[in-house]
Amino acid sequence: MLYYLRYFTLFILLGCIPHVAFADRLRCGAERTEQYLPMLHGRRVALAVNQTARIGNTHLLDTLYNKGVELTGIFAPEHGFRGTADAGEAIRNSKDNRTGVPIFSLFGKNKKPLPSQLQGTDIVIFDMQDVGARFYTYISTLYYVMQACAENQKQLIVFDRPNPCDTIDGPVLKSAYKSFVGMFPIPVLHGCTIGEIAQMINGEGWLGNGLKCKLTIIPIEGWKHGDSYSLPVKPSPNLPNDESIALYPSLCPFEGTNISVGRGTTIPFQVIGSPKVSHLSYRFTPKALPGFDRNPMHKNTPCYGYNLQGVGKSIKGFTLKYVIQFYQIYKAMGPATEKGFFTRPRWFDLLMGNSQTRKDIIAGKSEEEIRETWQSDLKSYREMRKKYLLYPDYE
Repeated sequence: MLYYLRYFTLFILLGCIPHVAFADRLRCGAERTEQYLPMLHGRRVALAVNQTARIGNTHLLDTLYNKGVELTGIFAPEHGFRGTADAGEAIRNSKDNRTGVPIFSLFGKNKKPLPSQLQGTDIVIFDMQDVGARFYTYISTLYYVMQACAENQKQLIVFDRPNPCDTIDGPVLKSAYKSFVGMFPIPVLHGCTIGEIAQMINGEGWLGNGLKCKLTIIPIEGWKHGDSYSLPVKPSPNLPNDESIALYPSLCPFEGTNISVGRGTTIPFQVIGSPKVSHLSYRFTPKALPGFDRNPMHKNTPCYGYNLQGVGKSIKGFTLKYVIQFYQIYKAMGPATEKGFFTRPRWFDLLMGNSQTRKDIIAGKSEEEIRETWQSDLKSYREMRKKYLLYPDYE
């Protein structure tokens, strides 16, 4: 007994007890096998999954295969089934080496499961770790999977996982800016789990043509809105840690500009910079990095800017301050440089869900002034969101 007391005291001194207690009480949907294995008995099952679909260290595919579940196919999103493909890289149809289950790409030309790919399937399971940002494309893949299931009379089961950026912030998308990086009229940070988003898609009629998906959610056990959550598996190649995930919503709009967000480094979405601002002290050089990005912006060209490592710990929400700050630096360097900031204005607008934000930045408005224009839409969204919550809301 004395040994265990000493061991317990050591854990307290090391600060381990809160983490262990949290891990013991939180169970993601995939871990709650007692809830869903009976539903799969005698059914033919397809998986819409990526590398985050795990039970402990074991991929969901392997778990179900070892339990004798009849698996008919795997639908792979952006970054692929194993999560190693670069952002925007085409995913090819193939087979899983271990199980022989066919893999169908849901990124590239075909973003929705085809009727032929769903033949011989009774149930589709969706399990992907989202990060809570509207332009993170896994919720767009969810939309297309739900639509295909509704059109082909297939049941969809969503295994829910926590939202690591669990807050509501940023502009609500305008309908004219709907795209694969923004499918729904929700804010940049929507404050929902992927299961709650699925319910919202169904409830708000976003599938179109009066479609409703036959939907079952396997909820998280032991989690509520506002709880912190550290992802055990990186959700995509360029979000390697909690820091990058926290900064991602605020830095992703730079993808519509001349500014690098650190793709091609080992700290993507933690640094920002450009070759044009060599007077700034921090320097990094994007390179072709397997497992991160093979063709990053400004490849092999020194970029100068800011190292934001350590900042992510204090960020809760969405901020325009970095975009505004860099735009003002470009503007101060003269009209030609200023004009070269928004190199892909349409892409910036699609990420923001409107064109007004870009116009307001160019007009010199402050972040406070710009944020004020979002408030009415955010208020309406918060009310709508309440209908679809699966967990206690923010305290």
